[in-house]
Amino acid sequence: MTSPSDADARRAIKPVICYPNDTLLEPDLALYASAREGAQKVAEVLAPPREAACFRAPAGHFFRITSVEGPQVGDLNLWNANDLSERFYSGKSRALHGTHLTTGERMWSSFPHMRPMATITTDTLNWYGIDGFGGSVHDVIGTRCDPYTGNLLSGTQYHHCCHSNLIRALADETGMSLAEAEPHVHDVLNVFMCTGFTRDTGQYFMKASPVRPGDYIEFFAEIDILGALSACPGGDCSTGHSSDDAACYPLLVEVFAPQQGALDGWQSPASNGYDRSHGR
Repeated sequence: MTSPSDADARRAIKPVICYPNDTLLEPDLALYASAREGAQKVAEVLAPPREAACFRAPAGHFFRITSVEGPQVGDLNLWNANDLSERFYSGKSRALHGTHLTTGERMWSSFPHMRPMATITTDTLNWYGIDGFGGSVHDVIGTRCDPYTGNLLSGTQYHHCCHSNLIRALADETGMSLAEAEPHVHDVLNVFMCTGFTRDTGQYFMKASPVRPGDYIEFFAEIDILGALSACPGGDCSTGHSSDDAACYPLLVEVFAPQQGALDGWQSPASNGYDRSHGR
């Protein structure tokens, strides 16, 4: 089809940020850092290669995800530990902060709550920035590898995709059946994964993660958290996923409790203030 005569002029229109975030309440990173100094480890769990594991982090605690043994990416789900209907909302987190999250940015919860669930307090990969391909780390654009897309594209019946891993972990943690657990599994924070969109076709791409053993990302739990982390079958996601081909390694989750009084003055955020009348 022939381009219109004003095609170049239309393309040249400057973009507008959809959700300017300068009015968001800034997290008190200095308070969090102070509370973290004396915090003691109270729990840890290891997500094995091509498997997932659940963990719990009460409000006011810290949880850290660390690469151990080799480069590995992980798919992270978060829920309100007291109400699984409140869960991480990757799309709105992306709209508020951008396609990739790092220090000082937050994982927001689903409607009608829409409040901070966790704040990133430390990210040892925040030096990476945006590379020449448009790639960056810790994305909220990918969904999670899943057996349905694998079956659609390749006719496979592969069961260790992150979607299925998260379902099994949640079912084991809560006592739900797989069928009951599946609707609770949601779009993820792709921890350590390096991704972007191609400039020519706009396709979602992945490339070898810059993560190395010892790298970690740490969060402050703003509410009582139930989390599930899958050590993706793609390993460092340098070639493919949804198979047993890639070299995979475990991911460590540690939970830390601050000392008594370290968070004096801090309160867990309330649910969103919208009155839910929806115009009626």
